[in-house]
Amino acid sequence: MIEQSVLSLRSATLSFGDRPLWRGLNLELKAGEFLAVLGPNGTGKTSMLKAILGQQALTSGAVEILGSPVRRGNRDIGYIPQQKLLDHGTPLRARDLVAFGIDGHRWGLPISTPTLRRRVDAVLESVGATDYASAPVATLSGGEQQRIRVGQAIAGNPKLLLCDEPLLSLDLQHQRAVSELIDEKRRELDTAVVFVTHDVNPILGMVDRVLYLAGGQFRVGTPDEVLRSDVLSYMYDTPVEVIHNRGRIIVIGAPDGHGAHGHDAHHVEGGEH
Repeated sequence: MIEQSVLSLRSATLSFGDRPLWRGLNLELKAGEFLAVLGPNGTGKTSMLKAILGQQALTSGAVEILGSPVRRGNRDIGYIPQQKLLDHGTPLRARDLVAFGIDGHRWGLPISTPTLRRRVDAVLESVGATDYASAPVATLSGGEQQRIRVGQAIAGNPKLLLCDEPLLSLDLQHQRAVSELIDEKRRELDTAVVFVTHDVNPILGMVDRVLYLAGGQFRVGTPDEVLRSDVLSYMYDTPVEVIHNRGRIIVIGAPDGHGAHGHDAHHVEGGEH
């Protein structure tokens, strides 16, 4: 029996005006697989997530979730957006945000039931956020807020988890904690993960495959197959050196104003338009 793909992109092409960001992308993502999406600024990483969420149409090609065309509000998808700290004074509590991940698709005011409260408590405990469950989200640290967002995203037991720069603005300790939390939930729920990041190093040991976008091209493969000097040099059309050092990846000479300084890979994979 052939295992059904959780996510399928077939001949997918996305253009920004007259400029193709990527074209002819074919990708099959299985349950429990961890895919890192890398690439410099403006290569369509966040736009790809929007296409998967049904928020942006492809220029051509198709996207399917579990064999069906994408649509907005798909309960099989969990989503961690780019981090934006809430303004102080926002009354939303941590447990309220997690509850939205369970019944936020319903019309009308949220209804608190014993069953819902137990589910919320279980999710909060699973992401290590029980101690601040009733605290206003705006009063929490960046790392604490990201834990709550992970809880919200996995509360509905999604088949696919989309993560858009979830480690941005976090210190190294919180980067490690949040990435390990996502990986733990992935294994527990057998959820496929698409993880857009500007720094592959914190998740390198978790990644099954890499999708690298650059210069209107793409490469898909294991980190060792894609994050190589010859591959990136070809994609950028300029000499690029990739150094593996003590479990980290350092990229030297990539365009986008980041070359010749020996920066880690996160300086090659920038933000998104």
